[in-house]
Amino acid sequence: MSNSIKMIAAACVLGLTSTAALAAGQCAAGKTVTDGVLTIATGNPAYYPWVMNDDPASGEGFEAAVAYELASHMGFSADQVVWTRSTFDQAIQPGVKDYDLNMQQYSITDERRQTIDFSAPYYTAAAAVLVRQPTVDAGATATIASLQGLVWGAAAGTTANETITSLIAPEAQILLYDDNADLTEALKANQIDAVLLDLPSALFTAGVLLDDGAVLGQFASDATGDLDQFGAVMEKGNPLVACVDEALEAMAADGSLAAVEAQWLQNVTGVPLIK
Repeated sequence: MSNSIKMIAAACVLGLTSTAALAAGQCAAGKTVTDGVLTIATGNPAYYPWVMNDDPASGEGFEAAVAYELASHMGFSADQVVWTRSTFDQAIQPGVKDYDLNMQQYSITDERRQTIDFSAPYYTAAAAVLVRQPTVDAGATATIASLQGLVWGAAAGTTANETITSLIAPEAQILLYDDNADLTEALKANQIDAVLLDLPSALFTAGVLLDDGAVLGQFASDATGDLDQFGAVMEKGNPLVACVDEALEAMAADGSLAAVEAQWLQNVTGVPLIK
């Protein structure tokens, strides 16, 4: 391809992007709590890896980065984004909100839809492998072959048993426990080597509930069937929902949403995809 053709193609892409941003900006006009500004709420405090150093304005961390990418696709510049804070429970209560959208790892559920509106999903929780550091030191790696040699535990009455069997097919029988708390204790007692949790739960358990927890790897989000999906919370009946959904659809189509996920939930966390 000649340089002139490349320049024309680049100009066309830039023109289409600018046109899309302009259209998105027009969609949001008059629909935000403050004209010309997108007000976004997060937790107080906000935690790694969703927001780094409790500073959403830095744009660092998965949800902070998604927020700025979303704002850009909606026609807002970075200096037109204003952050505020709310507790998790406050956001899902009915009533008037003092922000346009709230991002705090809210799972989309029908029950919550009774009092608030959700955007389209911006993240589908991946299934992740939680182990302890001695298992890593013994040579466990983020490969199916390595995972097959581990002793697995699962919570009875959940789909984890079937998921582990279909994805990994471990050599040893899967041991069943009453709930995730019992699984954590089983890891501590060396009764099992590994459990399968959604990535947010695995990161929390490894960092908070275990002294030597490690998240060995994660499966692609489309590999494990129905898992939690996170959506931005908005006031019931908010006319901005359609604009946010349109922007998220564009982010999925142009690869920017996947790029943010790869940067902050794979590279930064050090949790590789299992192969």
